[in-house]
Parts: sequence; structure tokens; C-alpha cells
Amino acid sequence: MAPSTAILSAAATSNTGNPLLNITVFAVFIIVTMAVVMRAGKTTSEASDFYTGGAKFSGRQNGLAIAGDYLSAASFLGIVGAVALTGYDGFLYSIGFFVAWLVALLLVAEPLRNTGKFTMADVLSFRLKQRPVRLAAAFGTLAVSLFYLIAQMAGAGSLVAVLLDIHDEKAQAIVVVVVGIIMIAYVLLGGMKGTTYVQMIKAVLLVSGVVIMAVLIFLKLGALNSIFDAAIANFGSSEYAAKNGLDGSAILDPGLKYGKTATTKLDFLSLGLALVLGTAGLPHVLMRFYTVPTAKEARRSVTWAIVLIGSFYLITLILGYGAAALVGPDRILAAPGGANSAAPLLALELGGSWFMAIISAVAFATVLAVVAGLAITASASVAHDIYHSIIRNGQSTEAEQVRVSRITVVVIGVLSIILGILAMSQNVAFLVALAFAIAASANLPTILYSLYWKKFNTTGALCSMYTGLGLALLLIIFSPAVSGDASSMFPNHDWHFFPLRNPGLVSIPGAFIAGFIGTMIGKPDNFDDLQAEMEVRSLTGVGVEAAVDH
Repeated sequence: MAPSTAILSAAATSNTGNPLLNITVFAVFIIVTMAVVMRAGKTTSEASDFYTGGAKFSGRQNGLAIAGDYLSAASFLGIVGAVALTGYDGFLYSIGFFVAWLVALLLVAEPLRNTGKFTMADVLSFRLKQRPVRLAAAFGTLAVSLFYLIAQMAGAGSLVAVLLDIHDEKAQAIVVVVVGIIMIAYVLLGGMKGTTYVQMIKAVLLVSGVVIMAVLIFLKLGALNSIFDAAIANFGSSEYAAKNGLDGSAILDPGLKYGKTATTKLDFLSLGLALVLGTAGLPHVLMRFYTVPTAKEARRSVTWAIVLIGSFYLITLILGYGAAALVGPDRILAAPGGANSAAPLLALELGGSWFMAIISAVAFATVLAVVAGLAITASASVAHDIYHSIIRNGQSTEAEQVRVSRITVVVIGVLSIILGILAMSQNVAFLVALAFAIAASANLPTILYSLYWKKFNTTGALCSMYTGLGLALLLIIFSPAVSGDASSMFPNHDWHFFPLRNPGLVSIPGAFIAGFIGTMIGKPDNFDDLQAEMEVRSLTGVGVEAAVDH
């Protein structure tokens, strides 16, 4: 039997648990979390409630919510699948995501929180010309949020397809539509308050779930060496390894995915650069620091987040190799969702149908919490930065802003549903890496220049943001991620000319260079008093409640 035929045969007979049980547990999770959202949403009346929850959360609560926002479906579904199929190279995602969090904390988190009010554009435009900088920042925020949402939608579609054993692409598309509708309802009903409570619950459940899975793997396979040995044996005997001319030890060696050619090695560098620098430019993660009342509470939230995030990413290594040992690449690739199915299939092997249903429901709650946070960030950017600050010149009422925010949630939700359907075949960790590349290109250079370079001006900011955003989007559209490859969004078409799957290696340095050149050739803004105020606020937190319009 040919390998491809065997894989298809395995797909037809693979056990994915009890679909009725799976959907029942899902429904219970949705009902409970929706009740939490609706109860919190009753107190959402002002714009500050919708955007930041009124800045009334404690450091511990916000730390849990940050972890809930950061640990996305890509972190769970995508990384476990990437490690199970590519071993050492797949673990790059875990290392990159965690190191990126530390970079964000060291460079931008507290100064950004001390300077801003609602959105990242508050900081970028603080000492520059408001209207053009806010508009550029809003475009960057929307692009990052949309790409991140695409990954979450694709992950949700894969997850539910595995649970219900849905192989038909049209049925999987319907799943993505349903997820999108639930996400829109979450945000419209609860705003930031409701979303924050769901993220706190989800962070505790997700970290607890992966810890339990790791303990069960150790009980079943023994010490770490035994897990690696079992992974080598199962990987080496798979038809996937035979088809690709691999032996079992390949899953422990570097280069299984990124070491074959000069192009893949450059792709490795590009991916690493995007992962490490991307978090410091993610609007939805940085926005979480505006939900606490003081800088002290912001630092407390960081401590809680580091413990949870660090523990989680270390455990993904165990889960990934556990999936390689207990599930195997043939069964993972045969299941609906491909690599994204590794985690739920591992849960099935470890604890049966009930455990798979519970772990998958937690993963689904992860998707809902992250997409809700992203939708709020995008809506806040449109309502606060574009509508309030540019269109209405600071004269809109809070009720108008909240109304515009809600309309934006619906629009961006529909867009993410459509694009998520096209991206269902992609590994969600890879899709999130594209969002990281856009964030690191469009936002990070301007954030760093604004906070740390006194000569930085409006021309430099616009050059940096538009160059970074334009380059990243252009190179993604014309990369193998979109066309020209079997796993592309459009596998039957080929218009790519950029050889790398991630644009970070070109777009990130390009944005930094454009910002420097723009500052050198542009006229000074002569906002020296605002520059001094921003420096004091970013370092001390004094005046953080003051309005930033000028």
C-alpha cells in the first residue's frame, strides 16, 4: 500500500473520541463562560470600561489575564503539532514566544503603560503629530489583529473538526463561521471586563491541563529519556518517516524542517527574528497593561504572567514528544486539521474520550479568549484612534465610541472568518508567526524610537510604520505561505517570488532603517515640552491618568 493511501485509510478509521460527548462538554464551557461575560458586561457603560475594564484589575488578576491573552491556540495546538512532526525545530516556537515575552518586558511594557491611556497609538503619537501617526498606528494594529485572528479561527476550525471527526472542508468552514459568531457575541456582550475574566479562567485551566497531560505522559512512558526513546521508535517506524527518507533520530536532531537548504536556514533566521521581537509590538498584549490602576500592579502582573507563561512553554516540549511517541506522525497528519490535531489526539491517548473533550474545550476557551482580546484591541483602535481622534477631532461622546467599537468587532469578525477558512490547512503556530512579523515590522521600531530617541520625529514614524507594514504584507502575499506550495492558502496557484515563508528578515530591518532615514530628512516637530513630559511619565508613571490629546 502506498504511503498516501495508507494515510487516507488511517483517516477513515482514526478514533477521535465520542463526538456527542465532545460537543456536550464544549456547550457547557461556552454557556458558563458566556454567563461570566454577560454578568461582567452589565457594568460596561463607558469607553474606558469597554477598552480597559476601567483599569480596576489587580496585578494577580491582570497577570492571569495576560497569560490567557498570550497563550493562544497557536501556543497549544500549533507547537505540540510542530514538535511532534519536526522535533527540535518545532520547539523553536516555544523558545521564541517565551524569549519574546522577556524582550517585551525589558524594553517596552512599563514605559508604554505609563505613557498611554487606551491604545498603543496614544504612545506613538504622544510627542508627534497626532492625526497622521494615529492613522498609521491604527493600520498596523488592524493588520496585526487580523492576522492573529486568522490563526485563531484556523485553530478553532481544526480543533472542532477533530472532535467531531469532520473531514469535509465545507463542514469545517461552517465550524469556523460558528466560532466567529460566538467570538463576536463575547465581545459585544462583555467588553474588556468580560473578556478579562474569561482570560483569567482560561489561563488557569490551560496551564492546569497541560501540567496534568505532562504528568500522565511521565506516568505512561517514564523519565524524559524514555519519552525521547519512545518518540524515536514511533517516529522511525512511521510511513511519514519512510516517505521522507528519515530515521527515528531525526526528530531529536536540529534541521529537520529548517536545515535542508540555504533558503530554509534563512527562513529559520527570519522566523526567529519575528518571534523574538514580535511580542513587543503586539497591541493586544501591550493593551493589557492599561487594565491595572498603578505601575506597581503592572509589575505584579508581570511576575504572575512570567511564571505561567514560562511553565507552559517548557511543558510544550514534553507534550510534543509525547504526541510523537503515543500518537505518531501518520495519525496526526491523517486527522482533520493535520498538525493542529496532535494535542487533542494526545489527550485521547492519555485519558480517553472524557479527557480529550475537557482538554479540547479548554483549548476552545483559549481561542475564544484570545480572539475576544484581539477584537477589542482592533475596535479600540478604530473607535479611539480613527473615529474619536481623527474623524471627530476629539469631540465624540463615549457612547459614540462604544458604538463604533461594536460595529468594528462585527466587521473584523467577518473578515477573520473568511480568511480563517482559507488558512485552515496551515499550522496555526506558523500563522501567528506571520502576525508577529507584522507587529515587529510595523510597530516595534516606532515604539522603541519614540521611547528612547529624542530626535525621532513624525516623518520618521510614518516612514517606519508604513514601510514595515507594507513590506511585511507584500512579502507575505508573494511568499510560499500564500501560493506556490502544497500547504499554501492557494495551493493550485503560484504567484510567489519571495522565497521565505516569513518576511521578518527583510521587513524588520527595513522598518528600522526607514525610521532612521525619515527622521534624518524630516523636519523636527518642536514638541520639546511633550518630549520631556513623555520621558518623565514613561520612567516614573507620574501623570498616567492625564489625557494625551494635544
